[in-house]
Formats: sequence, structure tokens, C-alpha cells
Amino acid sequence: MTAKSDGDRSLTGAPLPPTKPVSPDDGAHHPGPAEVADIPRWRRAERTRLRNERMAQSVETRSNSSQLLADHIFEFVSERFSGASGRVFSGYWPIKGEPNLRPVMIKLHEAGVLVALPVVEVKASPMVFRRWTPDTKMVRGDWNIPVPPPEAELVLPDITLAPLVGWDRQGYRLGYGGGYFDRTLASLNPRPFTIGVGWQAAHIQTIYPQPHDISLDVIITENGLQLPR
Repeated sequence: MTAKSDGDRSLTGAPLPPTKPVSPDDGAHHPGPAEVADIPRWRRAERTRLRNERMAQSVETRSNSSQLLADHIFEFVSERFSGASGRVFSGYWPIKGEPNLRPVMIKLHEAGVLVALPVVEVKASPMVFRRWTPDTKMVRGDWNIPVPPPEAELVLPDITLAPLVGWDRQGYRLGYGGGYFDRTLASLNPRPFTIGVGWQAAHIQTIYPQPHDISLDVIITENGLQLPR
């Protein structure tokens, strides 16, 4: 199925962008032709639905699932990168019902991994990565998210986490819609190994990927590794 299954133009009359091919999947949500006639609008609706669902989780459920997810990430990084000591690992600060991954960031730091966080320093531009430790005095950044201060060391990640609002088994992520993460990945050379991180319940049949969407190397949820490549 592609976005052209309901004609070659969106509901607004604008030509639809070409999609990358997708294959059938067993996701719980199966959007039909009417839903994907306008892909941007469909994505906005999916973001809202998925964010509302994760915000409806109880604090206890989110905490328990976050711990499981953190354990899976640590195990994967330890095995795939032989501990990753001396490498740069970029995490992210949790917002809006996201998994709390600070425990794995602390654990990796203690294991000799250089931990960083992404920072939006210029609007609509690729993010930068600044060094983080458990003792870093954070400041408020874009979207009021805590980030390392401007004096924190700039680094380039070898491994980076990508927060997922939604995900599919073709390896594509539905993000917040600002384009920051894809823009950042496209600007990095070499590109870091990218781990999509989110809830199992955020799995959808397809995000209807467009040419600007960048696929992930693996996806990890509280249920473990979902997409090995």
C-alpha cells in the first residue's frame, strides 16, 4: 500500500510526495485510503493518538516499563559494542510520557562511556551534542527540555538513541514533527548507529515513510529488541 491508493493528490489538492515501498504488517492500526490521502494530516492525528495513549499510562506502569527498556538498552550496547567504553553515546531527556532512560545513561557513564545529550541551538537546524554526566548542571533548552549548558563539551556520537512517538517494522519512526532528528542524522558523517527507543504499544503498520525519513538501525522497546538489522 502507498499513499497514492486514494489518488495522486491530497485532500488539499496538492500533489502527494512519493512514498518508499512498505510491506504488509500485523500492526494493530491499519489506516485506510481515506486516512492517508493527506499524509501530513494523518501523521498529526497519529502523533496525537499515540501521545494521548502513553500519557494515559499509570506512573507505576511507565516506571516499570522504563526500567525494562533501560536494561535492554544497556545489554544491547554492552554486547554490540563490547561495552562501548570510550565511545560517545547520546541519550535524551524524557518528556511527555517518554521512557525515563536516565538510569541507563548513569550506568553507561559509570562503565566508561562518554554520554551526551542533543541540544537545539539554532531553530530548524541540525542539533549539536554536548557532554553530560550525572553532575552536569542542566539548563532549560528548546521546548523547555533540560540540556547541558553552553560550556559543556561538544562531541559527536558513535551511538544515539532516537525517541519514538510511533514506529513500524520497516525501521521508520514517527517523531514529533519538527524534523530535527532526521535533519541531524542527515548532517552527520559518519552517521552514528541509531537505536529507536519507545513503547511497544507505539507500533503501527507503517508511518508511510517519505524521502526525508531516515530508517533506524534497531528498535528497542520494553519487550526487547524489535528490529535487528
